[in-house]
Amino acid sequence: MNFFKEFEPIWADFDPNNHMRHTAYNNYAAEVRVALLTAKGYNMERMLELDLGPVLLTEETKFMREIRQGERLRVDVELLGLSEDGKFWNMRHHIYKNGNKLSAVINVEGAWIDLKTRKIKVPPQDITEHFLSLPKSEDYQTIEKKKKQ
Repeated sequence: MNFFKEFEPIWADFDPNNHMRHTAYNNYAAEVRVALLTAKGYNMERMLELDLGPVLLTEETKFMREIRQGERLRVDVELLGLSEDGKFWNMRHHIYKNGNKLSAVINVEGAWIDLKTRKIKVPPQDITEHFLSLPKSEDYQTIEKKKKQ
């Protein structure tokens, strides 16, 4: 399943140099991750019922082309890695302007957090299955986390 969203950036996304602010790129990637969960029935209300939330551990952005006002965006997502229990996940976003011009690549490492205990926890199985249905990157790897002693 190829998952993406299209956007028309808003005026507030741009800086005085007339190019998109660096943080706006990451905001659009986050919107795609939220849409990915919502499409599977995990909207904010459902996540709160489960005391479950996604949390980012790292986020790395490589900028390749500037985006200017009036240019449309397409932001996709692919799976870079997933732990066997589904607790930890890595994703890659590609941001294209005007259809096919790659403008940025964003890699994120994340996990699922219990909203009450604030500890990493295993998500419902169907979330893990949903993630596994995403296209996998060429450099996909199973995530292995060492246990604390």
